[in-house]
Amino acid sequence: MIVEKYSSKLYWHIRRLVILHEDADDALQNTFINAWRSIGEFRNESALYTWLYTIATNEALNLINKRKRNSAVSIDDLGSYFENSHEGSTFFDGDEAEVKLQNAILQLPEKQRVVFNLKYYDDMTYEDMSKVLGTSEGALKASYHHAVKKIEKILTGS
Repeated sequence: MIVEKYSSKLYWHIRRLVILHEDADDALQNTFINAWRSIGEFRNESALYTWLYTIATNEALNLINKRKRNSAVSIDDLGSYFENSHEGSTFFDGDEAEVKLQNAILQLPEKQRVVFNLKYYDDMTYEDMSKVLGTSEGALKASYHHAVKKIEKILTGS
């Protein structure tokens, strides 16, 4: 029931971070494996979904860091790489504005990208983000604000 209820939201959360479908599938599978192995440690101090998002975010960031060490293409340069690739056509399947937004998001530093995605796409509260990322709400608000400003700057070209 947990997999059925949360897999789609977690998949897209992970996918927006790692970009590649295969990586998102791997990280999602690892998320549920780790959740199953750690279910005894879940203490009901937070909602189940924030606990799962924490695991999913950590899996995605671990995969990104692994890719950074092993890849010639930086995760931060993937926007231009995917814009004209087959994988890009399946990830960036929106209109032109959505493609530009996705490319702008990919140019954000990792932490800002995570915070922006959680707030913008998942509509997560700062309180829940704080539980997921282990960061204060004030720091998250600042990260989101800076991310929005950078995206605006990228999209307007100023």
